[in-house]
Amino acid sequence: MSKDIKDTCFAEWKDRETIAEAMIPLIGRLYRRNNIVTSVYGRAIINQSVIGILKAHRFVRQVEVTEMSVRDTFPVLQILDSLNLGHAHIDIGKLAVKYKKQGGSGSLEDFVKAEVAPVVDKFDAEDAHNKGEETKDIVLYGFGRIGRLLTRILVEKAGGGNNLRLRAIVVRDGGADNDLEKRASLLRRDSVHGPFNGTISVDSENKALIVNGNYIQVIYSDGPDKVDYTKYGISRAIVIDNTGKWRDEKGLGLHLQSKGVSRVLLTAPGKGDIKNIVYGINNDLITDADKIVSAASCTTNAITPVLKVVHDKFGVVSGHVETVHAYTNDQNLIDNYHKGTRRGRSAALNMVLTETGAASAVAKALPEMAGRLTGNAIRVPTPNVSMAILNLNLAKETSREALNDFLRDVSLHSDLRRQIDFTNSPEVVSSDFVGSRHAGIVDAQATIVSGNRAVLYVWYDNEAGYSAQVVRVVNQMAGVNYPSFPQSM
Repeated sequence: MSKDIKDTCFAEWKDRETIAEAMIPLIGRLYRRNNIVTSVYGRAIINQSVIGILKAHRFVRQVEVTEMSVRDTFPVLQILDSLNLGHAHIDIGKLAVKYKKQGGSGSLEDFVKAEVAPVVDKFDAEDAHNKGEETKDIVLYGFGRIGRLLTRILVEKAGGGNNLRLRAIVVRDGGADNDLEKRASLLRRDSVHGPFNGTISVDSENKALIVNGNYIQVIYSDGPDKVDYTKYGISRAIVIDNTGKWRDEKGLGLHLQSKGVSRVLLTAPGKGDIKNIVYGINNDLITDADKIVSAASCTTNAITPVLKVVHDKFGVVSGHVETVHAYTNDQNLIDNYHKGTRRGRSAALNMVLTETGAASAVAKALPEMAGRLTGNAIRVPTPNVSMAILNLNLAKETSREALNDFLRDVSLHSDLRRQIDFTNSPEVVSSDFVGSRHAGIVDAQATIVSGNRAVLYVWYDNEAGYSAQVVRVVNQMAGVNYPSFPQSM
């Protein structure tokens, strides 16, 4: 390789770094001023480093053959920054590609303005100044794995004035003098998801955590009906119960007896007549009259979107769902008594065959799947990221290429693009999906098709991906829903 080529490669890289660096203040200003969430082919670029932005662009080569360049997206970003835009999600990568696909006729500025026309001149500075009066109060009841990840996501989104404001966390009194410091430490450091991206301080006198400027009251209580939230200035709050202790209307209804609570969301499958919601599939069933809603389970959220699109396209006659699931806090680290079958054996040393209700739970969100699926689960010695293996009998014959192409297109351009992700790398393993905000990720390299028989492998971060789905449900319950652009490709 000649010295000229080496020099050219390095110069090219430095040039892209310079452009990406110039993009950062524009991305931040759009987010904090207008609450514009920018992304590149579904990869959010808010609060990203220069390298993070360049990697988001490089991802595009997996789905559009050629790599996306910051030279294509930077001008789009500059135009967006010059417009008076209302709240929205805008994919600058897809806008740039759409402009190219249309032949680049006409000016880029006119094209961008036309694409985001519904939110042009929708930003009201005075309204934005007073947005604190419009925020929806959120309370987390429980502060375990899901509770802490929900805190991270809610605080992250508060940076743009998301209209969701985490006001309080309710926990049982741990009995330790340094209880607040311990809980702050668990939020600050995570063995799976890494350090918290920001600052956390403890207000011991007032029993609160200050997380990236968000003042979060810590309330100690031994029952969901024993808290007066109005004492803390909290009103009409949505309580997210992530304890899993109460799963029926009677138990969860106790929250509604506390002052300052308007609605309840359960982060586990609900029992009885409680609506089990998988965002993207049946969230249209949520009405203002629903006081208690369930966000179903992590596995149900991972497989239902994929099952829906495959059923709509090819028809699912029957199938079996096998989940290879990371161990959870419910299991024992070493052999000990457990009321559940096999779960008493060491989670860190064994693959543990157990049951899952996900296959039957799919029908609660997708009624056409009723009676078509069986399911089982294997808990394995990994702390996070799981896989669902969908062994399906289809009504129509297809091929591996056709099925993968269809799922790739769905992951990019359908209404389920935030639920279904797609990877075509032959080298990915479970740890590569830690932190994924998608409900599930189709592994194209593992897809098997023989006539009308298909086997799909779907990865999912059973903590972060599920928590992102929970926040999407909360957004809808709170009436916080922003349009996405481009609306078509």
